[in-house]
Amino acid sequence: MTRLEMGPALLFCPGDRPDRFEKAADRADAVILDLEDAVGGDSKSAARDAIRTATLDPLRTMVRVSGAGSAGFDDDLAAVADSPFRTVMLAKAESVHDVDRVVAAVRGVRVVVLCETARGVLAAESLAAHAQVVGLMWGAEDLVASLGGTSSHDETGAYREVARHARSRILLAAGAFGRTAIDAIRTDIADLEGAHAEALDAAASGFGAKAAIHPNHVEPYRRAFAPSPAQHDEARRILAAAEATPGVFSFEGRMVDEPILRHARSVVERAEALGG
Repeated sequence: MTRLEMGPALLFCPGDRPDRFEKAADRADAVILDLEDAVGGDSKSAARDAIRTATLDPLRTMVRVSGAGSAGFDDDLAAVADSPFRTVMLAKAESVHDVDRVVAAVRGVRVVVLCETARGVLAAESLAAHAQVVGLMWGAEDLVASLGGTSSHDETGAYREVARHARSRILLAAGAFGRTAIDAIRTDIADLEGAHAEALDAAASGFGAKAAIHPNHVEPYRRAFAPSPAQHDEARRILAAAEATPGVFSFEGRMVDEPILRHARSVVERAEALGG
């Protein structure tokens, strides 16, 4: 149990909208049923009941629960324990103790830690080392808010340096411990070109998935994570050449060594996983 394998496009769905559960599952690779930010205080109880009775595929569904410091944390965990789902996204994860509380409450659970506070980002390595953690995600808006800031993006629309640092740290921690790194949501719903570009960078950097808050982002994400036919063909030819030529060799004017071979293997694996 080391990695989350649900596909590249993960779609959040409010836990108090069971009428949307199946639609979200049809649109995305996996659904994140949300008991935290997407659900108002008056609807929390109804959302937990909806989670308990949901009939989605457990292998393609996770539940985001409130942070360990929230009043509804234990109630969220109780709802998951009574449900068919065993993958939990822990909001505002900040310590191994937070993960231990999830593990104690939900038998057989797999945990995705959402590092979206300063403490959570600084704890990324210890969180990634936990045996029940399969993935790490980062969140820009909550992170900047936890620092007293007002925006994760600068006037050009690019992430501020602190957000880029957090993104890199979560990616490195996930990679160091063999977990899946999940890139943050994109808040600009209408900018599909930007969503595709951001997902392209995520895939090229080593993220295994990207989360979405709107179904319109699913297609750009999938397209970004799927290697092109030309990339897939080149990767296969590099690997075939490596079988005939041990050690470092030249391929179409480029030097190929073990890091390049690992890149090629990653391309082939992603292409095959996505039906390429």
